[in-house]
Amino acid sequence: MKKPELFFSFLLLPLDYALLVLAGVSAYHLRFSRFSTDIRPVIFNLPFDSYLFLVLAIAFAWILVFAFAGMYRIRRPANVARELARVILACSTGLALVAIYIFFRRELFDSRFIVIAAWLLSIVYVSFGHLFIRWLRRRLYRYGIGSRRIILVGNSKTTDKLLSEFAANPYLGYSVVKRLRDFSLESAQELSEIMSTVRAEEIMQSDPNLSKAEALRLYDFASEHHLVYKYVADLLEVKVLRTEVTDLVGVPIVEVKKTTLDGWGRILKRVLDIIGSSVLIILFSPLLLLVALMIKLDSRGPIFFSRRDDGVPVTRVGEGGHPFVYFKFRSMIVNSDSMRYKELAERNLRTDGPLVKIKDDPRVTRVGNIIRRWSLDELPELFLVFIGKMSLVGPRPHLPEEVAKYEHHHRKTLTIKPGITGMAQVSGRSDLLFEEEVKLDVYYLENWSLLLDISILLKTPLAVLKHREAE
Repeated sequence: MKKPELFFSFLLLPLDYALLVLAGVSAYHLRFSRFSTDIRPVIFNLPFDSYLFLVLAIAFAWILVFAFAGMYRIRRPANVARELARVILACSTGLALVAIYIFFRRELFDSRFIVIAAWLLSIVYVSFGHLFIRWLRRRLYRYGIGSRRIILVGNSKTTDKLLSEFAANPYLGYSVVKRLRDFSLESAQELSEIMSTVRAEEIMQSDPNLSKAEALRLYDFASEHHLVYKYVADLLEVKVLRTEVTDLVGVPIVEVKKTTLDGWGRILKRVLDIIGSSVLIILFSPLLLLVALMIKLDSRGPIFFSRRDDGVPVTRVGEGGHPFVYFKFRSMIVNSDSMRYKELAERNLRTDGPLVKIKDDPRVTRVGNIIRRWSLDELPELFLVFIGKMSLVGPRPHLPEEVAKYEHHHRKTLTIKPGITGMAQVSGRSDLLFEEEVKLDVYYLENWSLLLDISILLKTPLAVLKHREAE
Protein backbone atom coordinates (compact mmCIF):
# COMPACT_ATOMS: atom_id res chain seq x y z
CA MET A 1 0.00 0.00 0.00
CA LYS A 2 1.42 3.35 -1.02
CA LYS A 3 2.03 5.84 1.77
CA PRO A 4 -0.08 8.56 0.04
CA GLU A 5 -3.08 6.18 0.03
CA LEU A 6 -2.58 5.49 3.74
CA PHE A 7 -2.27 9.21 4.42
CA PHE A 8 -5.39 10.24 2.49
CA SER A 9 -7.47 7.40 3.93
CA PHE A 10 -6.45 8.49 7.44
CA LEU A 11 -6.98 12.18 6.63
CA LEU A 12 -10.62 11.55 5.71
CA LEU A 13 -11.51 10.49 9.25
CA PRO A 14 -10.71 13.74 11.15
CA LEU A 15 -11.88 15.77 8.14
CA ASP A 16 -15.29 14.07 8.16
CA TYR A 17 -15.60 14.55 11.91
CA ALA A 18 -14.85 18.27 11.60
CA LEU A 19 -17.32 18.62 8.71
CA LEU A 20 -20.08 16.81 10.61
CA VAL A 21 -19.59 19.12 13.59
CA LEU A 22 -19.58 22.09 11.22
CA ALA A 23 -22.86 20.87 9.69
CA GLY A 24 -24.45 20.67 13.14
CA VAL A 25 -23.20 24.12 14.14
CA SER A 26 -24.32 25.60 10.80
CA ALA A 27 -27.81 24.15 11.25
CA TYR A 28 -28.02 25.69 14.73
CA HIS A 29 -27.00 29.16 13.55
CA LEU A 30 -29.29 28.86 10.53
CA ARG A 31 -32.27 28.21 12.82
CA PHE A 32 -31.41 31.17 15.05
CA SER A 33 -30.63 33.53 12.16
CA ARG A 34 -32.85 36.56 11.65
CA PHE A 35 -34.07 35.12 8.33
CA SER A 36 -35.42 31.98 10.04
CA THR A 37 -36.78 33.66 13.14
CA ASP A 38 -38.71 36.16 11.01
CA ILE A 39 -40.43 33.26 9.27
CA ARG A 40 -40.93 31.13 12.39
CA PRO A 41 -40.06 32.56 15.83
CA VAL A 42 -38.01 30.41 18.24
CA ILE A 43 -40.25 29.19 21.06
CA PHE A 44 -37.77 26.83 22.74
CA ASN A 45 -34.61 27.17 24.81
CA LEU A 46 -31.55 25.40 23.40
CA PRO A 47 -28.24 26.72 24.82
CA PHE A 48 -25.40 26.45 22.34
CA ASP A 49 -22.99 24.84 24.88
CA SER A 50 -25.26 21.88 25.57
CA TYR A 51 -26.15 21.61 21.88
CA LEU A 52 -22.44 21.59 20.89
CA PHE A 53 -21.72 18.76 23.33
CA LEU A 54 -24.56 16.76 21.76
CA VAL A 55 -23.26 17.46 18.25
CA LEU A 56 -19.74 16.29 19.20
CA ALA A 57 -21.17 13.00 20.49
CA ILE A 58 -23.45 12.45 17.49
CA ALA A 59 -20.62 13.24 15.05
CA PHE A 60 -18.49 10.55 16.73
CA ALA A 61 -21.33 8.04 16.35
CA TRP A 62 -21.73 9.00 12.69
CA ILE A 63 -18.01 8.42 12.12
CA LEU A 64 -18.55 4.85 13.32
CA VAL A 65 -21.42 4.53 10.83
CA PHE A 66 -19.14 5.87 8.08
CA ALA A 67 -16.51 3.30 9.00
CA PHE A 68 -19.02 0.42 8.84
CA ALA A 69 -20.16 1.80 5.45
CA GLY A 70 -16.62 1.30 4.14
CA MET A 71 -15.78 4.97 3.69
CA TYR A 72 -12.34 4.60 5.29
CA ARG A 73 -11.13 1.43 3.65
CA ILE A 74 -7.55 1.83 2.52
CA ARG A 75 -7.93 1.54 -1.23
CA ARG A 76 -7.81 3.53 -4.39
CA PRO A 77 -10.71 6.01 -4.60
CA ALA A 78 -13.99 4.77 -6.08
CA ASN A 79 -15.70 6.64 -8.89
CA VAL A 80 -17.33 9.93 -7.94
CA ALA A 81 -20.92 8.72 -8.23
CA ARG A 82 -20.35 5.67 -6.04
CA GLU A 83 -18.48 7.72 -3.44
CA LEU A 84 -21.26 10.33 -3.27
CA ALA A 85 -23.88 7.60 -3.07
CA ARG A 86 -21.98 6.06 -0.15
CA VAL A 87 -21.91 9.46 1.61
CA ILE A 88 -25.68 9.93 1.15
CA LEU A 89 -26.48 6.44 2.44
CA ALA A 90 -24.13 6.77 5.42
CA CYS A 91 -25.52 10.19 6.43
CA SER A 92 -29.07 8.91 6.03
CA THR A 93 -28.25 5.92 8.23
CA GLY A 94 -26.87 8.32 10.83
CA LEU A 95 -30.09 10.33 10.67
CA ALA A 96 -32.10 7.15 11.19
CA LEU A 97 -30.06 6.34 14.31
CA VAL A 98 -30.73 9.84 15.66
CA ALA A 99 -34.47 9.35 15.04
CA ILE A 100 -34.39 5.98 16.83
CA TYR A 101 -32.55 7.58 19.78
CA ILE A 102 -35.16 10.34 20.03
CA PHE A 103 -37.96 7.76 19.84
CA PHE A 104 -36.63 5.60 22.67
CA ARG A 105 -36.00 8.63 24.88
CA ARG A 106 -39.67 9.46 24.39
CA GLU A 107 -38.99 13.15 24.09
CA LEU A 108 -38.87 15.28 20.97
CA PHE A 109 -35.80 17.27 20.08
CA ASP A 110 -36.41 21.00 20.40
CA SER A 111 -36.21 21.65 16.66
CA ARG A 112 -36.96 19.26 13.80
CA PHE A 113 -35.61 21.95 11.46
CA ILE A 114 -32.14 21.68 13.02
CA VAL A 115 -32.15 17.89 12.64
CA ILE A 116 -33.16 17.97 8.97
CA ALA A 117 -30.86 20.91 8.17
CA ALA A 118 -27.92 19.19 9.88
CA TRP A 119 -28.56 16.04 7.86
CA LEU A 120 -28.70 17.90 4.53
CA LEU A 121 -25.66 20.05 5.37
CA SER A 122 -23.70 16.99 6.45
CA ILE A 123 -24.29 15.42 3.03
CA VAL A 124 -23.18 18.62 1.30
CA TYR A 125 -20.14 19.27 3.52
CA VAL A 126 -18.87 15.68 3.59
CA SER A 127 -19.40 15.33 -0.16
CA PHE A 128 -17.38 18.46 -0.85
CA GLY A 129 -14.72 17.27 1.58
CA HIS A 130 -14.35 13.95 -0.22
CA LEU A 131 -14.36 15.67 -3.61
CA PHE A 132 -11.61 18.02 -2.40
CA ILE A 133 -9.46 15.10 -1.22
CA ARG A 134 -10.10 13.39 -4.53
CA TRP A 135 -9.08 16.54 -6.43
CA LEU A 136 -5.94 16.96 -4.31
CA ARG A 137 -5.02 13.34 -4.83
CA ARG A 138 -5.34 13.65 -8.59
CA ARG A 139 -3.34 16.86 -8.65
CA LEU A 140 -0.50 15.07 -6.87
CA TYR A 141 -0.76 12.17 -9.34
CA ARG A 142 -0.30 14.65 -12.20
CA TYR A 143 3.07 15.59 -10.71
CA GLY A 144 4.00 11.96 -10.17
CA ILE A 145 3.49 12.11 -6.40
CA GLY A 146 1.98 8.89 -5.12
CA SER A 147 1.64 7.26 -8.56
CA ARG A 148 2.08 3.52 -8.72
CA ARG A 149 4.99 2.31 -10.83
CA ILE A 150 3.64 -0.64 -12.79
CA ILE A 151 4.90 -3.28 -15.21
CA LEU A 152 2.51 -4.44 -17.95
CA VAL A 153 2.81 -7.93 -19.37
CA GLY A 154 0.85 -8.77 -22.49
CA ASN A 155 0.58 -8.49 -26.24
CA SER A 156 -3.08 -7.55 -26.69
CA LYS A 157 -5.32 -4.63 -27.54
CA THR A 158 -6.13 -4.35 -23.85
CA THR A 159 -2.44 -3.81 -23.08
CA ASP A 160 -2.16 -1.13 -25.77
CA LYS A 161 -5.27 0.57 -24.41
CA LEU A 162 -3.93 0.59 -20.84
CA LEU A 163 -0.62 2.02 -22.03
CA SER A 164 -2.27 4.88 -23.87
CA GLU A 165 -4.77 5.61 -21.08
CA PHE A 166 -2.09 5.69 -18.37
CA ALA A 167 0.09 7.97 -20.50
CA ALA A 168 -2.73 10.34 -21.45
CA ASN A 169 -4.36 10.45 -18.00
CA PRO A 170 -1.74 10.75 -15.24
CA TYR A 171 -4.52 11.48 -12.72
CA LEU A 172 -5.31 7.75 -12.81
CA GLY A 173 -2.22 7.31 -10.65
CA TYR A 174 -0.28 4.77 -12.72
CA SER A 175 3.15 5.13 -14.31
CA VAL A 176 4.21 2.32 -16.65
CA VAL A 177 7.91 1.66 -16.16
CA LYS A 178 8.18 -1.46 -18.33
CA ARG A 179 6.13 -3.37 -20.87
CA LEU A 180 6.77 -7.02 -21.73
CA ARG A 181 4.92 -8.79 -24.53
CA ASP A 182 5.19 -12.22 -22.88
CA PHE A 183 6.66 -13.77 -19.76
CA SER A 184 8.88 -16.47 -21.11
CA LEU A 185 11.98 -17.60 -19.20
CA GLU A 186 14.01 -15.05 -21.16
CA SER A 187 11.60 -12.21 -20.33
CA ALA A 188 11.60 -13.19 -16.65
CA GLN A 189 15.38 -13.19 -16.59
CA GLU A 190 15.51 -9.80 -18.33
CA LEU A 191 13.09 -8.30 -15.83
CA SER A 192 14.99 -9.75 -12.86
CA GLU A 193 18.15 -8.02 -14.03
CA ILE A 194 16.55 -4.58 -14.26
CA MET A 195 14.28 -4.72 -11.19
CA SER A 196 16.64 -2.54 -9.15
CA THR A 197 16.48 0.09 -11.90
CA VAL A 198 12.75 0.24 -12.64
CA ARG A 199 11.74 0.16 -8.93
CA ALA A 200 8.28 -1.16 -9.78
CA GLU A 201 5.52 -1.66 -7.20
CA GLU A 202 2.94 -3.58 -9.22
CA ILE A 203 2.91 -6.02 -12.08
CA MET A 204 -0.18 -6.57 -14.22
CA GLN A 205 -0.97 -9.42 -16.59
CA SER A 206 -2.90 -7.40 -19.16
CA ASP A 207 -3.34 -10.30 -21.59
CA PRO A 208 -5.74 -13.04 -20.39
CA ASN A 209 -4.42 -15.32 -23.14
CA LEU A 210 -0.98 -15.87 -21.62
CA SER A 211 -0.19 -19.55 -21.26
CA LYS A 212 -0.75 -21.18 -17.88
CA ALA A 213 3.00 -21.65 -17.45
CA GLU A 214 3.65 -17.95 -18.12
CA ALA A 215 0.86 -16.85 -15.76
CA LEU A 216 2.18 -19.02 -12.93
CA ARG A 217 5.71 -17.80 -13.58
CA LEU A 218 4.48 -14.21 -13.48
CA TYR A 219 2.65 -14.78 -10.19
CA ASP A 220 5.73 -16.38 -8.62
CA PHE A 221 7.88 -13.51 -9.87
CA ALA A 222 5.54 -10.99 -8.22
CA SER A 223 5.70 -12.88 -4.91
CA GLU A 224 9.47 -13.18 -5.05
CA HIS A 225 9.99 -9.47 -5.71
CA HIS A 226 7.17 -8.30 -3.37
CA LEU A 227 5.09 -6.79 -6.17
CA VAL A 228 1.32 -6.38 -6.12
CA TYR A 229 -0.01 -8.82 -8.72
CA LYS A 230 -3.03 -7.91 -10.84
CA TYR A 231 -4.53 -9.36 -13.98
CA VAL A 232 -7.20 -8.55 -16.53
CA ALA A 233 -10.09 -10.97 -16.11
CA ASP A 234 -11.52 -12.79 -19.09
CA LEU A 235 -15.26 -13.33 -19.51
CA LEU A 236 -15.28 -16.66 -17.63
CA GLU A 237 -13.51 -15.14 -14.63
CA VAL A 238 -15.97 -12.24 -14.57
CA LYS A 239 -18.83 -14.73 -14.55
CA VAL A 240 -17.43 -16.62 -11.54
CA LEU A 241 -16.03 -13.58 -9.73
CA ARG A 242 -18.13 -14.24 -6.62
CA THR A 243 -16.44 -17.29 -5.14
CA GLU A 244 -15.87 -18.78 -1.72
CA VAL A 245 -13.07 -21.19 -0.83
CA THR A 246 -13.84 -23.88 1.74
CA ASP A 247 -11.88 -26.84 3.04
CA LEU A 248 -13.37 -30.29 2.44
CA VAL A 249 -11.39 -33.29 3.82
CA GLY A 250 -8.22 -31.26 3.39
CA VAL A 251 -9.00 -30.29 -0.21
CA PRO A 252 -9.60 -26.59 -1.07
CA ILE A 253 -12.98 -26.36 -2.81
CA VAL A 254 -14.06 -23.23 -4.72
CA GLU A 255 -17.79 -22.56 -4.71
CA VAL A 256 -19.24 -20.15 -7.29
CA LYS A 257 -21.67 -17.93 -5.40
CA LYS A 258 -24.98 -16.82 -6.86
CA THR A 259 -25.63 -13.19 -7.65
CA THR A 260 -26.72 -10.96 -4.74
CA LEU A 261 -29.69 -9.98 -6.92
CA ASP A 262 -31.83 -12.69 -5.35
CA GLY A 263 -34.36 -12.71 -2.55
CA TRP A 264 -34.45 -9.36 -0.77
CA GLY A 265 -32.05 -7.92 -3.33
CA ARG A 266 -34.66 -8.40 -6.05
CA ILE A 267 -37.32 -6.84 -3.81
CA LEU A 268 -35.17 -3.80 -3.02
CA LYS A 269 -34.37 -3.32 -6.70
CA ARG A 270 -38.07 -3.43 -7.62
CA VAL A 271 -38.92 -0.90 -4.88
CA LEU A 272 -36.20 1.41 -6.25
CA ASP A 273 -37.61 0.97 -9.77
CA ILE A 274 -41.17 1.86 -8.73
CA ILE A 275 -40.20 4.88 -6.65
CA GLY A 276 -37.53 6.08 -9.09
CA SER A 277 -39.64 5.72 -12.23
CA SER A 278 -42.63 7.41 -10.57
CA VAL A 279 -40.57 10.41 -9.50
CA LEU A 280 -38.84 10.69 -12.88
CA ILE A 281 -42.11 10.44 -14.83
CA ILE A 282 -43.51 13.32 -12.78
CA LEU A 283 -40.34 15.40 -13.13
CA PHE A 284 -40.02 14.80 -16.87
CA SER A 285 -43.72 15.05 -17.74
CA PRO A 286 -43.35 18.58 -19.25
CA LEU A 287 -40.38 17.36 -21.30
CA LEU A 288 -42.29 14.27 -22.43
CA LEU A 289 -45.14 16.46 -23.70
CA LEU A 290 -42.71 18.84 -25.41
CA VAL A 291 -40.89 16.03 -27.24
CA ALA A 292 -44.20 14.50 -28.32
CA LEU A 293 -45.30 17.85 -29.75
CA MET A 294 -41.98 18.36 -31.57
CA ILE A 295 -42.18 14.93 -33.19
CA LYS A 296 -45.75 15.53 -34.34
CA LEU A 297 -44.91 18.91 -35.87
CA ASP A 298 -41.65 17.78 -37.47
CA SER A 299 -42.65 14.77 -39.58
CA ARG A 300 -45.56 12.59 -40.64
CA GLY A 301 -46.23 9.54 -38.50
CA PRO A 302 -46.99 8.43 -34.95
CA ILE A 303 -45.34 9.91 -31.87
CA PHE A 304 -44.08 6.56 -30.65
CA PHE A 305 -42.05 3.89 -32.40
CA SER A 306 -44.13 0.88 -31.42
CA ARG A 307 -44.67 -1.11 -34.65
CA ARG A 308 -42.38 -2.65 -37.22
CA ASP A 309 -42.75 -1.97 -40.95
CA ASP A 310 -45.16 -4.92 -41.32
CA GLY A 311 -47.41 -3.63 -38.51
CA VAL A 312 -46.24 -6.16 -35.93
CA PRO A 313 -45.70 -4.66 -32.43
CA VAL A 314 -42.08 -3.85 -31.59
CA THR A 315 -40.64 -6.21 -29.01
CA ARG A 316 -37.43 -6.48 -27.02
CA VAL A 317 -36.08 -9.52 -25.20
CA GLY A 318 -36.42 -9.25 -21.44
CA GLU A 319 -35.75 -11.26 -18.31
CA GLY A 320 -35.38 -14.97 -18.90
CA GLY A 321 -35.28 -14.46 -22.67
CA HIS A 322 -39.00 -13.61 -22.80
CA PRO A 323 -40.04 -10.88 -25.30
CA PHE A 324 -42.10 -7.89 -24.17
CA VAL A 325 -43.87 -5.12 -26.06
CA TYR A 326 -41.55 -2.13 -26.35
CA PHE A 327 -41.97 1.48 -27.38
CA LYS A 328 -40.02 4.73 -27.41
CA PHE A 329 -40.28 8.13 -29.08
CA ARG A 330 -40.09 7.90 -32.88
CA SER A 331 -36.84 9.37 -34.21
CA MET A 332 -36.95 8.05 -37.80
CA ILE A 333 -39.18 8.41 -40.81
CA VAL A 334 -42.05 5.90 -40.95
CA ASN A 335 -41.67 2.43 -42.50
CA SER A 336 -37.86 2.55 -42.50
CA ASP A 337 -36.97 0.14 -39.71
CA SER A 338 -36.19 -2.83 -41.95
CA MET A 339 -33.75 -0.78 -44.04
CA ARG A 340 -31.05 -1.52 -41.45
CA TYR A 341 -30.90 -5.09 -42.73
CA LYS A 342 -31.24 -4.24 -46.42
CA GLU A 343 -30.30 -0.95 -48.09
CA LEU A 344 -28.20 0.28 -45.14
CA ALA A 345 -26.59 -3.01 -44.13
CA GLU A 346 -23.19 -1.93 -45.47
CA ARG A 347 -23.16 1.09 -43.12
CA ASN A 348 -23.30 -1.05 -39.98
CA LEU A 349 -20.63 0.04 -37.49
CA ARG A 350 -21.20 -2.88 -35.09
CA THR A 351 -19.51 -5.67 -37.01
CA ASP A 352 -18.06 -7.09 -33.78
CA GLY A 353 -21.34 -8.64 -32.64
CA PRO A 354 -25.06 -9.11 -33.30
CA LEU A 355 -26.04 -5.44 -32.87
CA VAL A 356 -26.68 -2.98 -35.69
CA LYS A 357 -25.69 0.70 -35.62
CA ILE A 358 -25.96 2.67 -38.85
CA LYS A 359 -23.37 5.34 -39.63
CA ASP A 360 -24.85 8.70 -40.75
CA ASP A 361 -28.31 7.15 -40.64
CA PRO A 362 -30.42 8.86 -43.35
CA ARG A 363 -33.66 7.65 -41.73
CA VAL A 364 -33.32 9.93 -38.70
CA THR A 365 -35.51 13.04 -38.71
CA ARG A 366 -34.46 16.54 -37.63
CA VAL A 367 -36.10 16.15 -34.24
CA GLY A 368 -34.85 12.57 -34.15
CA ASN A 369 -31.26 13.81 -34.25
CA ILE A 370 -31.91 16.05 -31.27
CA ILE A 371 -33.68 13.52 -29.08
CA ARG A 372 -31.13 10.81 -29.91
CA ARG A 373 -28.27 13.14 -29.07
CA TRP A 374 -29.68 13.60 -25.57
CA SER A 375 -31.24 10.11 -25.23
CA LEU A 376 -34.69 11.69 -24.96
CA ASP A 377 -36.14 9.07 -27.31
CA GLU A 378 -35.72 6.53 -24.49
CA LEU A 379 -37.66 8.48 -21.85
CA PRO A 380 -40.89 6.47 -22.43
CA GLU A 381 -38.97 3.46 -21.11
CA LEU A 382 -39.73 4.88 -17.65
CA PHE A 383 -43.30 3.59 -18.10
CA LEU A 384 -41.94 0.14 -18.91
CA VAL A 385 -39.92 0.30 -15.69
CA PHE A 386 -43.01 1.28 -13.71
CA ILE A 387 -45.05 -1.68 -14.99
CA GLY A 388 -42.17 -4.09 -14.37
CA LYS A 389 -40.98 -4.96 -17.89
CA MET A 390 -37.68 -3.12 -17.46
CA SER A 391 -35.51 -1.79 -14.64
CA LEU A 392 -33.80 1.57 -14.14
CA VAL A 393 -30.42 -0.19 -14.21
CA GLY A 394 -29.48 -3.30 -16.15
CA PRO A 395 -28.26 -4.57 -19.54
CA ARG A 396 -29.81 -2.74 -22.49
CA PRO A 397 -32.75 -4.56 -24.16
CA HIS A 398 -32.05 -5.95 -27.61
CA LEU A 399 -34.19 -7.05 -30.55
CA PRO A 400 -35.22 -10.72 -30.88
CA GLU A 401 -33.23 -11.06 -34.12
CA GLU A 402 -30.16 -9.70 -32.34
CA VAL A 403 -30.56 -12.03 -29.36
CA ALA A 404 -30.95 -14.93 -31.79
CA LYS A 405 -27.32 -14.30 -32.83
CA TYR A 406 -26.04 -14.37 -29.23
CA GLU A 407 -23.33 -16.84 -28.39
CA HIS A 408 -24.01 -19.07 -25.42
CA HIS A 409 -22.19 -16.93 -22.84
CA HIS A 410 -23.99 -13.76 -24.01
CA ARG A 411 -27.30 -15.13 -22.76
CA LYS A 412 -26.11 -14.70 -19.17
CA THR A 413 -27.16 -11.03 -19.49
CA LEU A 414 -30.80 -12.15 -19.91
CA THR A 415 -30.89 -13.39 -16.31
CA ILE A 416 -32.31 -10.06 -15.10
CA LYS A 417 -34.59 -7.34 -16.46
CA PRO A 418 -33.05 -5.02 -19.05
CA GLY A 419 -32.40 -1.46 -17.94
CA ILE A 420 -32.60 2.12 -19.15
CA THR A 421 -28.96 2.59 -18.15
CA GLY A 422 -26.18 0.27 -17.10
CA MET A 423 -22.47 -0.14 -16.49
CA ALA A 424 -21.67 -0.10 -20.20
CA GLN A 425 -23.57 3.17 -20.70
CA VAL A 426 -21.67 4.98 -17.92
CA SER A 427 -18.28 3.43 -18.65
CA GLY A 428 -17.06 6.68 -20.22
CA ARG A 429 -16.75 5.20 -23.71
CA SER A 430 -19.22 5.14 -26.58
CA ASP A 431 -17.22 2.69 -28.70
CA LEU A 432 -17.26 -0.40 -26.50
CA LEU A 433 -17.00 -3.70 -28.30
CA PHE A 434 -19.97 -6.00 -27.77
CA GLU A 435 -17.83 -8.44 -25.75
CA GLU A 436 -16.76 -5.58 -23.48
CA GLU A 437 -20.38 -4.62 -22.94
CA VAL A 438 -21.18 -8.22 -22.01
CA LYS A 439 -18.28 -8.29 -19.52
CA LEU A 440 -19.58 -5.16 -17.81
CA ASP A 441 -23.15 -6.46 -17.74
CA VAL A 442 -22.06 -9.81 -16.31
CA TYR A 443 -19.95 -8.04 -13.69
CA TYR A 444 -23.00 -5.97 -12.73
CA LEU A 445 -25.14 -9.09 -12.52
CA GLU A 446 -22.66 -10.94 -10.31
CA ASN A 447 -21.85 -7.97 -8.07
CA TRP A 448 -25.18 -6.18 -7.77
CA SER A 449 -25.85 -3.95 -4.79
CA LEU A 450 -28.26 -1.11 -4.10
CA LEU A 451 -25.25 1.20 -3.81
CA LEU A 452 -24.06 0.11 -7.26
CA ASP A 453 -27.48 0.93 -8.77
CA ILE A 454 -27.52 4.37 -7.15
CA SER A 455 -23.97 5.14 -8.33
CA ILE A 456 -24.85 4.18 -11.92
CA LEU A 457 -27.98 6.34 -11.82
CA LEU A 458 -25.95 9.29 -10.53
CA LYS A 459 -23.37 8.86 -13.30
CA THR A 460 -25.96 8.57 -16.08
CA PRO A 461 -26.67 12.32 -16.53
CA LEU A 462 -22.93 12.98 -16.90
CA ALA A 463 -22.67 10.20 -19.48
CA VAL A 464 -25.57 11.70 -21.45
CA LEU A 465 -24.05 15.18 -21.36
CA LYS A 466 -20.77 13.96 -22.84
CA HIS A 467 -20.55 14.57 -26.56
CA ARG A 468 -21.48 11.67 -28.77
CA GLU A 469 -22.83 11.29 -32.24
CA ALA A 470 -26.51 10.62 -32.69
CA GLU A 471 -27.07 7.02 -33.68
